[in-house]
Amino acid sequence: MQENNFGGLTSQEAERRLKEYGYNRLKSKNRKNPVGIFFSQFKDIMVMVLLGATVISVFMGEIYDAVTIILIVLMNAVLGFIQEYRTERTMEALEKLTAPTARVIRDGKEKVIDASLIVPDDVILIEAGDQIPCDGRILRSNGLWCNESILTGESEAVRKGSHDNMVYMGSSVTKGNAVMVCESTGMNTKMGQVSSLIDEAGNSETPLQRKLGTLGRVLCLICAAVCALVVVAGIIRGEPIFDMLMTGITIAIAAIPEGLPAAVTIALALAVRRMMKRNALVRKLHSVETLSCADVVCTDKTGTLTENKMSVTKIRTSDKEFAITGNISADKCLQELMNCAVLCNNAILSENDGIGDPTEVALLVAAKKCGISPESIRSGCTRLSEIPFDSESKRMSVTVSGHPGTKTYTKGAPDVILKTCRMIYTESGILPLTGEKKRELYEEIDSYAAGALRVMAFAFTDEKTGYDVFLGLTGMLDAPRAEAKDSVKALRKAGIRTVMITGDHKLTAEAVAKEVGILRRGDMVISKDELDKMSGKELDKIISKAAVFARVDPGDKLRIVQSLKRKGKTVAMTGDGVNDAPAVKEADIGIAIGKNGSEACKQAADMILLDDNLSTICEAVRQGRTVYMNIRKFVRYLISCNIGEVMVMFLSILLGLPVVLLPTQILLVNLVTDGLPAMALSLEKSEKEILRMKPTEFSGSFFSGGLLGRITIRGILIGLCTLGCFAYSLYLGCALETARTCALVTLIASQLIHVFECRSEHKSVFRMNPFENMALVSAVLVSAGVTALCIYVPFLSVAMETTPLGLPEMAWSLIFAAGVPVASGLLGLITNRE
Repeated sequence: MQENNFGGLTSQEAERRLKEYGYNRLKSKNRKNPVGIFFSQFKDIMVMVLLGATVISVFMGEIYDAVTIILIVLMNAVLGFIQEYRTERTMEALEKLTAPTARVIRDGKEKVIDASLIVPDDVILIEAGDQIPCDGRILRSNGLWCNESILTGESEAVRKGSHDNMVYMGSSVTKGNAVMVCESTGMNTKMGQVSSLIDEAGNSETPLQRKLGTLGRVLCLICAAVCALVVVAGIIRGEPIFDMLMTGITIAIAAIPEGLPAAVTIALALAVRRMMKRNALVRKLHSVETLSCADVVCTDKTGTLTENKMSVTKIRTSDKEFAITGNISADKCLQELMNCAVLCNNAILSENDGIGDPTEVALLVAAKKCGISPESIRSGCTRLSEIPFDSESKRMSVTVSGHPGTKTYTKGAPDVILKTCRMIYTESGILPLTGEKKRELYEEIDSYAAGALRVMAFAFTDEKTGYDVFLGLTGMLDAPRAEAKDSVKALRKAGIRTVMITGDHKLTAEAVAKEVGILRRGDMVISKDELDKMSGKELDKIISKAAVFARVDPGDKLRIVQSLKRKGKTVAMTGDGVNDAPAVKEADIGIAIGKNGSEACKQAADMILLDDNLSTICEAVRQGRTVYMNIRKFVRYLISCNIGEVMVMFLSILLGLPVVLLPTQILLVNLVTDGLPAMALSLEKSEKEILRMKPTEFSGSFFSGGLLGRITIRGILIGLCTLGCFAYSLYLGCALETARTCALVTLIASQLIHVFECRSEHKSVFRMNPFENMALVSAVLVSAGVTALCIYVPFLSVAMETTPLGLPEMAWSLIFAAGVPVASGLLGLITNRE
């Protein structure tokens, strides 16, 4: 590898310049500080209505009611503050983890630093796949091409060099490599001038939030109508106008699930944190939701399905084959092939490990096993130029001097190398490469590939004739990951098809695909040549049967994704190179390979795999489905409880009964049932059968599967049981205050019992272990404790206008509350729910 001749800044100079110029960042919208988060809790229209009710209470002389409402509003605000503050911190952590990095020369050594720490005059190394971290001038380049579409709108890459030696922040390197010096950072860059355009990114609502927002608005209109009827009916009956206005306002507060959109965001943020622990870094919250309905996962082979730990197992020269099982002795032909493998190589071999591309590291290890020292070969040569490998040419060439004289070595895909070779290197010297010999070599290549070996060819350019001379082949084994087969099987059970898209040889891809279970009887393996001949319509016809795409360019991935989407599939696509970025962005869920992936691909992705492992995608699907189901659970809980509260008040007015619950009591119900218990449902673990469900169960209407009917029926039952307890208490001669307290206990208890029913849509409450979610048990105990305090602590009892209940009153209140789950359980048995 060529030594770096650019010393760069010292650490002290960089630190001084950082203080002078500031961080290399674009200005973005300010994060909410804790004070701002707290006061934002009072901007909600429902809270404003409550505050308005407080003002009315003070005006009417009901100071005690005003103080009580204010206390409850403050408690709700504190709860909302805690939840939103945690979400903000989670999002900040995500931004730090996804911050781009850069390779710079500091103190004469190459270092990887956060791109925000770059300062003017920093010397920076860039290569294909990197995102340019600042505006700068090129000092040295090797075939550098940059995509500047983010600044110019032109999709074509631009060649950089002697005529155009400036590169700009935000653009990406598509080919080659270079050394650049930073000239401007942050808001002083060209990107800084258009930063206001990108500052808006990432603020759109998720589809789920939009659905719930629509639901909330519809419920608002329905509840407003019901509450207006309650107020008018109460006034007609002769109830005090102020009391009925307060009751109507309170019913509106209790009935409208105004916290649902925030609850969804919090649930998604919590899921993001869980997925991060499992090496799936989610950059965009909506991808968690989308993962639940993915039905195709397109993945690369190397590093995702395989270990990405290459080892050369076979070497073929003109006449001999070597099995690399231990140390071997190199003859003339093997020596020259290894010279090419070492010099046309940018990896470094250390004592314990290798630094660089795994394929190139494997070649250096093979050279050592052949008794050849990579260090000795490199020390005797000087690299004059390099044409770096890219996905289009599928080859890399270097020109070196001193071996002896000047020579150009090339390595790359065997079909590409063999096409250009007219000569072959043998023990007898350089001879013509005959058609028969080529056919023999192609058969050897197919044999290696069929054994799941990755094949690479080597050649050099003869100075006398100018012809390319074939040196030989290497066969490398990249063993499938132990867990890949299980992951593919688990995804298939979940109704998700895995498609392999690789640049490797067709037979190599086919062998690995069979081993891990991707390729089954009736599936197709499509090569690039076959793909290029297909029109869009022809591709659409076979896309459902194609399990493997081999020898394809990253650009072909975009065609494959678009075809799958035209067939109505929800597609997850993995990628690592800059050319993968369009396909990753086009996919419903773009997944970047985190370890060796380019910054451009990571920026286009919704999710980054930190361990480059298919099993992580499988686990991410599980988490996505889990969070979707958990959202359904607490939506089911909140709306059914709110319907129950509205039913209690509405029916009591229609039936001519006294007002069942006073405004402060309804607010208490809202506080103890809609807060902690609802949020605890978002912590439910994955149900065992979640990866056996089909994607269609997650992609349809949010209330599919009869959820809306269950919500409505349960809400009505809660209302009827509460009203029944109230009427029964009056029938037994209890005072109105006692009857209201009994109804309060029934309403709260029935909702706290119902939260356990909402833990599953498939199992009855009697078939679930209540202690599997201790957060939920704790939340219910806290809510029950608060309710008990409001009944039995004198000053709280006065504030809530409750009265201490004796054992008989408490017993029948709880019996009425238990009537609902009993009815629900019997209904479940009748309908054969498991």
